[in-house]
Parts: sequence; structure tokens; C-alpha cells
Amino acid sequence: MKRLAIPLQGAQMLFVAFGALVLMPLLTGLDTNVALFTAGIGTLLFQLVTKRQVPIFLASSFAFIAPILYGVQTWGIPATMGGLMAAGCVYLMLATLVKFRGDAFIKRLLPPVVVGPVIIVIGLGLAPVAVNMALGKSGDGGLVLVDPEHALIISLASLLTTITVAIFAKGIVKLMPILAGIIVGYGLSLIFGVVDFTPVAQASWLAMPNFVAPEFNWHAIAFMIPVAIAPAVEHIGDILAISNVTGKDYMKKPGLHRTLSGDGIATIAASALGGPPNTTYSEVTGAVTLTKAFNPAIMTWTAITAILLAFIGKLGALMQTIPVPVMGGIMCLLFGSIAAVGLNSLIKNHVDLGEPRNLCIVGVTLVFGIGGMAFGIGSFSLTGISLCGIVAITMNLLLPDPQDSAEQETA
Repeated sequence: MKRLAIPLQGAQMLFVAFGALVLMPLLTGLDTNVALFTAGIGTLLFQLVTKRQVPIFLASSFAFIAPILYGVQTWGIPATMGGLMAAGCVYLMLATLVKFRGDAFIKRLLPPVVVGPVIIVIGLGLAPVAVNMALGKSGDGGLVLVDPEHALIISLASLLTTITVAIFAKGIVKLMPILAGIIVGYGLSLIFGVVDFTPVAQASWLAMPNFVAPEFNWHAIAFMIPVAIAPAVEHIGDILAISNVTGKDYMKKPGLHRTLSGDGIATIAASALGGPPNTTYSEVTGAVTLTKAFNPAIMTWTAITAILLAFIGKLGALMQTIPVPVMGGIMCLLFGSIAAVGLNSLIKNHVDLGEPRNLCIVGVTLVFGIGGMAFGIGSFSLTGISLCGIVAITMNLLLPDPQDSAEQETA
């Protein structure tokens, strides 16, 4: 029984992460089976780099939803994957800097006044897409996919279920609000008859995931690289969280440089196969906290379970039948929550927006990012998240910091 305990615990961890894991590819047009496969492979690679010391699971990163949506529409999936591979390389560069200069360097380069507004842009930039889908339309609002009256009922039910589970549920159920929202919304969709099971009937039980090889387009690469800022900083918070849960300092052993490298290599591997970039999952950290299952071997079995499920063709087809309003309702909360994380970063770190320097950085970043400002030379252009990330970092480095001036005068 003890031998079976760890594999079963691993399968349970995947169940906790499943809703969020598949939501990312469903929103961006990527293959859910590929996402399952690359989450498993990414986690195993992370364990290899970190010497199997950290009990965490890696899967689809929500911070990349907006960039992937834009990238797929603009350059296609292969070029978007090439850009995401470059973003993974940013993790490796940051890991190298951390190894030789310490984590204080990242705090200097990416302080809350930079990271906060960039995360807010990532969330709010997708608000119109969430609302359109909740109303039964395509993301751009150009097509009506589900009757608006039925769509609104389905999306509100999905949204309210997600909120209710997140706030009022107990135990391990509390860690699966997205999965609960999908189940309730899907049930209503069945009642209204808006689910088409044709793809499931046509799919085989066992099938290879639809892997996609990357292509390298400089436009996509330049667009994606700055997006790595937010998840890289989020990664540090996740490592601190799991360290507090287990009572071990993973920032020192195996070291932040190793965990960042693991994240980067996992993202590069996922992108090489057509999967979404990977990040550490807070849902799984919550499950570890609840179950006290600190053995990293459990995450090995979580990864193996994900890889095995990736080859079930009918599972991927079933995921594709989830109607647009179900995802739209959950997205209304999800994207707002991402923006709230950025806002909380500013508040928690006491960023004084009464200070002109901070106000300029935050204000320009928000307007450029949400407003769709674009800078371009010839066929090359920067817009949205990539532009506001570069602008925020540049302004932070160039504008004089009153605190530094005060310290120099004191000295």
C-alpha cells in the first residue's frame, strides 16, 4: 500500500492543477494534450536541474496568455513558439546573473514599481476578450458562437461557481475553483444543447499529441522576451512560498539560480514541442500545504500521470468541446485576479505613487500597455506588453531615484 500511496498522491496533485493547466491552451488555441505532455516533461526537467529537492509541479503559465493570443493571431503558432523559447532563455540569463551577482540584482533591475504595472497590463489587456467570450462571442467579438441569452447564464454560473469554491469551499476542493467552474458551466451547456460532441466521436482513444515545431521570427522574439519579466519575478515568490510551507530554504539549496534555470529549461522544452510555457503552480503548493506531502517524488508521479494522459486522444477532444461562455466567465475573474496581483505588489511594497518618479513609471506603463501604443521602425514594431515592459525597465534605470540621492547626501 505504501508503494501505491505516492503514485496516487501524484495523480491527486494533477487533479488539483488540471483545470488551470488545460484552461491556458483552450484560451490560446494550443493543443491540450501537448500542454499535458509538456507540463509533465517540464516538471521532470525541473527536478533534474534542481536535483529533485523541491516539491512543486510546473504547468501552463497564465502570464503568457495575452502574448500567446496576440502571437498566434499575428505570426502563427510556430513563430510564437520560437518567441517563447527566447523568453525561456531570459530565465537562463537571469539565473546566471543570480548565480554570480546574487538575487539583489533582480530586485534592483525589476523592483515592484516596474513589475506591478506590467502585471496589471497583462491582466487588464485581456478584459475585452473575457467579456466577449462570456457573451458567447469570439475573442475579438466578430462572431457570435452561442446564443447571447444562454451564453450569459452559462458564463455567470461558471464565474459564480469559481468564486464560491475559492471563498467558501473547504479542504482540497478549495484548491480547484477553476475546475469546479468548468464542470458547472459545462453541465449547463449540456442542458442548453450548445455542446458539439462530434470531435470526441471522431477522435481515437490513443493518439499522439499534435506537436508543433518552432520557427524563429525576430518580431515574435522581440515581442515575447520582455513578457518573461513578470513570471520570473512571480517564480521567486513561488519558491519563497514553498520554502515557508516545507520549512526548507530552497533559495539557498538547491538555490534560486537552479530553480530559475529549471523553469527556463522547462519553458524552452515546452515551446520546442508546441506547448505553453511552464511555471510553478500555486494550486499545487496549496495542496502540498494541506496534505503535508513534502516528498518531491510525488511530483515525479504527477508529471508521469500528465504525460500518460497526453496520449488519450478523446480527452483532448473532450476539452475542445467546452463552450466559449464557460471559459469567458472564468476569464472575467482570472484576468482581473492577475491585475489585482500587480496592484497588490505595489501596495505590499509601499510604492509611493505620490512620488513623481513612481507615478511617471506606473502611469506611462499602464497607458502604453492597455492603450495599445506601438513603436516601430520599418517592419519591426513593439506594442502592448512587450513595449510597456521595456519602457518600465528603461524609465526605472534612467530616472533618478530620490532614495539614492538621499543616501548619497547622508554619506
